[in-house]
Amino acid sequence: MPPLILFNKPYGVICQFTPEAGYKSLKDFIQLPGFYPAGRLDADSEGLVLLTDNGKLQNKISNPRHGLSKTYWVQVEGVPDEAALNKLRQGVTLSGFKTMPAQVSVMDEPDSLWPRTPPIRSRKNIPVSWIELTLKEGKNRQVRRMTAAVSFPTLRLIRYAVGPYSLHGIAPGEWRFSEQTTAALK
Repeated sequence: MPPLILFNKPYGVICQFTPEAGYKSLKDFIQLPGFYPAGRLDADSEGLVLLTDNGKLQNKISNPRHGLSKTYWVQVEGVPDEAALNKLRQGVTLSGFKTMPAQVSVMDEPDSLWPRTPPIRSRKNIPVSWIELTLKEGKNRQVRRMTAAVSFPTLRLIRYAVGPYSLHGIAPGEWRFSEQTTAALK
């Protein structure tokens, strides 16, 4: 069973070990040689990043053809109506391609949510809400582009789960080895 690291990537951290001016990198949090992220989150996104030292497992997690689900908690500007949610469920056309259908539902703000630094901008006259969105693909900034396409821009994006693995019990900037077997991914 290859080792798998579950890391709660904070806002503003790049998903690589090579430092880049103005950003913290994975190297600032994980000092184990030979581990690499299986997939990425941009610096503006937070949440679960899986890392492994096994190339086959890395491919199984990150390659969309394997259909591993990724679940996001998304704070959006406004309150999505059923029509907007249905568009997300059916797939949205973005810059020449149509996304695969997503599972989506409105949710309460998560009880286990940590404060973000810097805080999310807020406007007095515009409400915010949360949705849970599950995808089986992952194009560049896809969730942000999808919510914008249905007129509810993303304010905060947290990847909560990848397949059977979740952030449960992992604080921002912390990591742990998975207690679950990776056999579920094979």
